Amino acid sequence: MRLASSLFFAAAIMAADCSKTVYLTIDTGNMGPASEIAAVLKKQNVKATFFVASEKTTRGDMSMDASWAPFWKRLVADGHAFGSHTFRHWYFRKDLPGGKVAYVGREGKREALDRAGVCRELKKSEEVFRSLTGRGYDPIWRAPGGRTTPFALKAAAACGFKDHIGWAPAGFLGDELPSEKFPNKTLLSNALRDIRDGDVLVMHLGIWSRKDPWWPMLDPLITGLKAKGFCFATIPERRR
Repeated sequence: MRLASSLFFAAAIMAADCSKTVYLTIDTGNMGPASEIAAVLKKQNVKATFFVASEKTTRGDMSMDASWAPFWKRLVADGHAFGSHTFRHWYFRKDLPGGKVAYVGREGKREALDRAGVCRELKKSEEVFRSLTGRGYDPIWRAPGGRTTPFALKAAAACGFKDHIGWAPAGFLGDELPSEKFPNKTLLSNALRDIRDGDVLVMHLGIWSRKDPWWPMLDPLITGLKAKGFCFATIPERRR
């Protein structure tokens, strides 16, 4: 009884001190630290917004293969939010004549997508996610690299993805940057110094190019932001 009262009192103090809100968003990546990141979120009781695409993983499969169903189901059960990150994780480069957009992949692959093509890219990700978890997406999306065009935005909105979600300058947590020039302690210090009320934060489920992975900084980042009076919410909660 005494323990329960103490926990309730601690929760009440935390709620009273929560005067600012940030929105942690996490994009798919190589999935190497995916389970560890999910464990940090659960430990900290933080709900994030995941933008999901089918990307190559450190296991040699793809992040939306059936082999990843248990992981995504776990996140759904934990109450996180989800949006489309396209299916193939190619990049929208520029609008083209005739109502199309250049969609560019690796090794020079390129397609010209019309409105239906953009919709297929966003919806295929959602359809596969639903088949894995039984849950669809919230009406939000993020283009790979955050790169959009006017046509891509209109096409996405026309098929139900009305809000494209970017991030705040201070919310770029830096896990894509070279660790030789941007060590973890520096990135963590900068984030704790610069993040402000209402900022959208961005990180990934593993980055191939970074030698010293950033994800171990997530736990101290959350702890530090909570100590400064921040609470965490999902993007759909921001839209209410």
